[in-house]
Amino acid sequence: MLGEGILKGLAETAKNFAGSFVSAERMTTVEYPEERIAPIEAARVFPFLVYDGTDWESGMRCVACQICEKECPPKCIYIEKSKDKKPDAIGKPQFYPAKFDVDIAVCMSCQICVEVCPFEAIKMDTEFELSTDDRFGGLLLDREELSKSNEYYHQIHPTEAAVVDARLTEGRAKADAKTTAAAITGAIRGAEIPKRPAEGGD
Repeated sequence: MLGEGILKGLAETAKNFAGSFVSAERMTTVEYPEERIAPIEAARVFPFLVYDGTDWESGMRCVACQICEKECPPKCIYIEKSKDKKPDAIGKPQFYPAKFDVDIAVCMSCQICVEVCPFEAIKMDTEFELSTDDRFGGLLLDREELSKSNEYYHQIHPTEAAVVDARLTEGRAKADAKTTAAAITGAIRGAEIPKRPAEGGD
């Protein structure tokens, strides 16, 4: 029938409108900013950098591989790789970002940077109250402003963070086992095996 889809849409709107007066679940209007609703766990706004421990600089997971910078559709991420290296969480020397900027005026919250990061170093925040009267500098976040602890990550995305921590723990265990195995193999190879004396010598 001509116009059937429109009638169905209007019926659904009327049902929701009427239901909002009698159902608490349908009363979604919030008197913001006096009232606030906690964001759902799957919410995503702008990216932030995860660090382990208490010091953001030494605990940063990012190794400046620049994959997120290359894959970012609006090109809002800018990274400069360090000239030197520092130990990561498992003690392996790694590069780190000497500069890591995100222009949130350009970012479209697509989460591609999160999906391509092999080190679980960049995640999506739920903080949306970022208004500023500084049109340029205020919307360009540097690595210190972007850095947030793993504990904060657990607070806003507990399910996802638990999965990530389990994956990282497993990876570290495998790396430790590999290092131990290599050390044992090296010790065995380096050990001198005494030769048996020749039988029936002169």
